[in-house]
Amino acid sequence: MTDNTVQKIGLKNENILKLEIVDEKGNSTGEYLEFDLEDIELPFKYQEIIERLKKSRQNLKNQFAIIEKKQDHKGNKLMSSNEEEKLKALNNFYKEQVEIYNIFLGENGVQKLLNGRKLRWTTLSEIDELIEKQIAPQLNVTMDDITKKIKSKYSNKKEDNVLE
Repeated sequence: MTDNTVQKIGLKNENILKLEIVDEKGNSTGEYLEFDLEDIELPFKYQEIIERLKKSRQNLKNQFAIIEKKQDHKGNKLMSSNEEEKLKALNNFYKEQVEIYNIFLGENGVQKLLNGRKLRWTTLSEIDELIEKQIAPQLNVTMDDITKKIKSKYSNKKEDNVLE
């Protein structure tokens, strides 16, 4: 039988956490952060950013400790040489933090949240709070759901609790 009709197939697109980004007035920016809560790599990404953020913060503390041990002298402009070095280290730290967050938030996730604004001193702690209070709890619930689904799919009457 040679029928020229095209049949369509596709996978379900369920358990997508879609977070609408709003500006400081609560108006939609038209941007979203999306998380596939059944993505097997999502928990690993979350774990990775936590580890990398801690490491990055410790690295900044170490850089500051080294700078503070150096003899300070007048810099090129308003700041002393040590103050300039600390500010450069801080700028690099913020760039690195944005890259780390984007691993989890998705491409340009931080930029979407900033909505055209510049990175501020409080931005990183605000992002930490968003992840901790709005995203991570849903990730934990979903991991429990996925574990239950896997157990029910692959357990049979003879082999109960295979995944336990």
